[in-house]
Amino acid sequence: DSLDEFAASGQDILGGRACTITPLRVATRRLEQLYDEALAPLNLKATQLALIAGIHRLTGADQQGPALQDLAALLAIQLSALTHALRPLVRDGIVELRQDAQDRRTKHSVLTSLGKTRLSEGIVHWAAVNDQVEAVLGSASAANLRALADQVASDAFLVAFRGGEQPPALGTEHKEESTDPRGE
Repeated sequence: DSLDEFAASGQDILGGRACTITPLRVATRRLEQLYDEALAPLNLKATQLALIAGIHRLTGADQQGPALQDLAALLAIQLSALTHALRPLVRDGIVELRQDAQDRRTKHSVLTSLGKTRLSEGIVHWAAVNDQVEAVLGSASAANLRALADQVASDAFLVAFRGGEQPPALGTEHKEESTDPRGE
């Protein structure tokens, strides 16, 4: 059967299966739009706020800032995507990239004073929209949404998916680190 014949028959191309990725992508784009609108006065996007929050979270007492590899791992993105995402933040003076003193192949991301200010301001804007999203969804639905997202983002889910094992049931798995910009 060709795809055209299948479509002409009026049958469901997915065979009655519910698609998981499409509604998640649509929901993610919708939420991202709302957070981006809230952060627009700071000339930041939600992804950029998450990035500078990640830098802040991983910065140790030495203030050296996290290695790019560590930041990419925290955000679950490829190193090339991270360096691309950092470019406008570096250009705008929010983040500096510095070579490691011992290993010149390693670069660290460091928040500038402007970056720390943008993070503080951004969290205020983020909290306002986050609270509104939670109010619209309801606390229980918002908590369930975050729990499901955390479960899918977990290493345990990936291992179970690739290994054919059943992942832990929702609420029984080990809590992963939050992606909340406040570090909560």
